[in-house]
Amino acid sequence: MDTMNLRIKTMTTPRKQQGVVLFIALIVLIAMSLAGVALWRSIGTGVLIAGNIAMQRGAVTSSDVGIENARAWLMAATPTTLNTTQAQGYVSAWDERFDATTFDWETQGMPGATDAAGFATRYVVHRLCKLPNVGTNAPSQQCLTVSEAGGSSSRGGGTYGATPLSGTTYIYYRITSRALGPRNTVSYTQSIMY
Repeated sequence: MDTMNLRIKTMTTPRKQQGVVLFIALIVLIAMSLAGVALWRSIGTGVLIAGNIAMQRGAVTSSDVGIENARAWLMAATPTTLNTTQAQGYVSAWDERFDATTFDWETQGMPGATDAAGFATRYVVHRLCKLPNVGTNAPSQQCLTVSEAGGSSSRGGGTYGATPLSGTTYIYYRITSRALGPRNTVSYTQSIMY
C-alpha cells in the first residue's frame, strides 16, 4: 500500500511553473495597449484635420459672399463715385503694392455681413486705372479695359435695343474679399470684374 500512496502522491503533486506564459501575455497586453493608443491618436488627428478643412471651406464660401456684396456695390455706384477714392472699400487706381495680408481691413475695408457660422467679411475694390481720382477719359489716364464691338449686320434686318451701334468699353475692377472666422480662420479671395 505504501507504494500505491507514493504513486498517488507523485501524480497529484503539481509541477513547478516556469512563468513563461505570463511573461508572453504581458508583452501581448503591452503591444495591444500601444496599438490602441496609436489608433485613438490617429482618429483624433483625423477629426482635427476634417474640422480644419470644414473651417477653411466655410471661410472661402463666406469670402465669396464678400465678392458678391462688392459686385452689388459696383452695380449701384454712380460714375462720379467710381472716379473718386472712397474712405472705405474703394480705391480709384490700381495699387501695385497691394498685399491682402498687410492691408488694414478694419479701417479701409468695406464691412460686409457676418454669417451664421461666425465669419465676418470685408472687401476692397480697386479700379484698374493708373491715375486716381480722375475720370477714365482724362488725358494720360490708362485703364485696363475690355471692348465690346457694337452693331451687327445680318440679312434678316436689324434689331433695335439688342446691341449698341458703337463699341462699348468697360473698365476692369479688382475685388479682394477677406473672411475672418472662428479659430482665427482667414480666407482671401480675388476676382476681376467689368
